[in-house]
Amino acid sequence: MEFTPEEMNSINNNSLYNAIGISVEDASEGKARSHVRPNKDFCWPFEDQPHGGVLFTLMDTTMAWSVLTLIDEGYNCATISLDIQYTRRASGELFVCHALVTQLGGQIAYTRADIFDEKEKLVATGQGSFRIIRSPFYKD
Repeated sequence: MEFTPEEMNSINNNSLYNAIGISVEDASEGKARSHVRPNKDFCWPFEDQPHGGVLFTLMDTTMAWSVLTLIDEGYNCATISLDIQYTRRASGELFVCHALVTQLGGQIAYTRADIFDEKEKLVATGQGSFRIIRSPFYKD
């Protein structure tokens, strides 16, 4: 699937992304990039340190968008498994995630992703699998 700038704006204008501070920047050809400027309400135990769940959600979201770029219209994906390793303390105001599909089968896609802080230091890496499903909202 290809996404127009209008579709990307619509994608980013949802309550989950707005609450956490996520924005999908680009998604095409099996790759996706997004960032988060964490809402201070989700930083703990320190003001400039987002909870690990925020970074997990950023990675899950970015991986899913990398998958969506390779599947047909009318289909969606759902996370089967996501394994994340936090490589250093995440602190700062901006975190960028890069994800890519490493293998796409008939019903399952495999992905990997990295999250970097504003100093371009790796703070998390992970891999995930996603089931390809027919979208319940799609109308032919």
